[in-house]
Amino acid sequence: MTNWYVITGGPSSGKTTTVDMLRDLGHTTTIEHARHYLDLKRVEGKTVEEVRARRREFQHGVLAMELDQEASLDPDEIIFLDRAIPDSLAYYRFLDLEPDAELLDALQHVSYRKAFILDLLPLAADYARTEDAAAQLRIHALLTEVYQDLSTPVVKVPVLGPADRVAYILDRL
Repeated sequence: MTNWYVITGGPSSGKTTTVDMLRDLGHTTTIEHARHYLDLKRVEGKTVEEVRARRREFQHGVLAMELDQEASLDPDEIIFLDRAIPDSLAYYRFLDLEPDAELLDALQHVSYRKAFILDLLPLAADYARTEDAAAQLRIHALLTEVYQDLSTPVVKVPVLGPADRVAYILDRL
């Protein structure tokens, strides 16, 4: 069992804001790899649409980053993860992609202290977030399903102001 806490939820649930606030309080955190992957591809001259159109390649690239990151983390350190490996399974399901053997193997070995699933906020589109409201709800449901199927305890985090959400999480470690 690691001392890692996953912060997850569908698009526009406030994950990154929450993780950033935890970092600002002095906690160790990680980044969201889907956005990072998109940013790296944009630097190479690709558009978000081009990257997202290659769904399997995109998901595999994000998974590779997540696997590398989690392999480099100290399992004894308290760390808040902005999404984690199981999120990839939810996105594979959302996109009707057959999960890679690498993902299925990794899921057999993940071990998180808890997964905090943030309730959805109103959908806010940006350059990297292309989902509509129906997709937002479906992804959120799939994430909840994936984490509940793991042995990871799940805590649902209601819609609260950002500071109150952080306090809610810290009170439930």
